[in-house]
Amino acid sequence: MLKLMSLEIRKHKLTGLIKGVLIANLIILGFMVLVLFVDQNEQVSTFTSFGDVFEGLFVFVKAVFIIFASALLGRLVIEEYRSNTISLLFMYPIPRKKLLTAKLIIVFLFTFCTIIISDLVLGALLFWINHFLQIIPGQLTWILVKDELVKLGTGALYAAGIGLIPLYFGMRKKSISATIISSVVLVTLISGGFDQARLGNFAAISISLGLIGIAIAYVSIRKIETDDIT
Repeated sequence: MLKLMSLEIRKHKLTGLIKGVLIANLIILGFMVLVLFVDQNEQVSTFTSFGDVFEGLFVFVKAVFIIFASALLGRLVIEEYRSNTISLLFMYPIPRKKLLTAKLIIVFLFTFCTIIISDLVLGALLFWINHFLQIIPGQLTWILVKDELVKLGTGALYAAGIGLIPLYFGMRKKSISATIISSVVLVTLISGGFDQARLGNFAAISISLGLIGIAIAYVSIRKIETDDIT
């Protein structure tokens, strides 16, 4: 499976996504710093503590990389069906289920890892910037850090599952646009505004959506042997 995943990564030149990930992280960092400066200068309270800052950061990171996941699904899966190159792949002596499983594992791991790494790096950068500029209210404690790390790990896991949900919409019409649009709608629904009760904040909803994404992937893998690929 690892060899097959490696071949898929090389075939689709997925290492090129690193540049897009870096650009996205710079934009998120710039936006967070801008909001913190506005808070400080206008005496508003979008963020009132390090906990609020880390929560807001996670919301942005999760939203961005769920959409990234849909674009990756479009490249690895939907485009193969749309252009019918999947039929050529299925001529190789590799089980269809194994091939699709490798593609979906890549998407799942990409989403999980980029959320974890991006959130940790951006959080550290915000802490470092705050050391010089004092733009974040309150103090950062080890208890808060440990709690945030636990929430980050579980939240990234749920988000990786949620990132698979657009597969259902993309496969219905073999449309990359439908895949990406569905992810944008999904992110909008679960990520609301900072000062509102977001659906994504409810563990039951996040877990349910994550399991739905995994179930969609599982059903797609099970059906691939009998599905019409044309």
